Amino acid sequence: MQKRQFLGRAALAGMAAATLPASQAVAAANNAGPALLTVTGAVGKVNRGRFDPVRDQMMHKQKLSFDKAHAFDFAALAALPAITIEPTLEYDGKPHTLRGPLLLDVMKAAGASLGEGGKLVLRAVDGYAATVSVAQARAQRTIVATHLDGAAMALGGLGPLWAIYDADKVPEMAAKPLAERFASCPWALYHIEVQI
Repeated sequence: MQKRQFLGRAALAGMAAATLPASQAVAAANNAGPALLTVTGAVGKVNRGRFDPVRDQMMHKQKLSFDKAHAFDFAALAALPAITIEPTLEYDGKPHTLRGPLLLDVMKAAGASLGEGGKLVLRAVDGYAATVSVAQARAQRTIVATHLDGAAMALGGLGPLWAIYDADKVPEMAAKPLAERFASCPWALYHIEVQI
């Protein structure tokens, strides 16, 4: 099994070397799983090559493009410090436990420029996009949820990632009807563009 993993990582490193500088190719090869979240724009820690219209079909169809990116697999996101929130969700009107790293911690791990005037465009697999300011993400303590009620979220449900905050604890949002609290919280999150 270890030999197979070694060969797989070696092949990844070889493919990555064709599009990345050597230090970045090594970083890309260390991602053991498929990329679940791609961060583009003002990022400083690059670990994947530029946009490829064949490889990046969903992004191509959503008219995205980039020269550099930082990709996270599930293990990389799970390795970041996680917090737990318990918002009441609009889908059933009940509180649920969501766990994952803070959105801004994910951005820091990607080497993102996080000035207070910066913005984050959060994009879901269906093309839905919400723009939040860095200040809003900090004040609301938005997380990139990886788990719902103790289980990893699956694609086809609300996951595998969901940008969400505890709207019950943000007074101006808690005052709104439940169906209006989560417009800035795309589930099935797969792409974030950092704008400065």
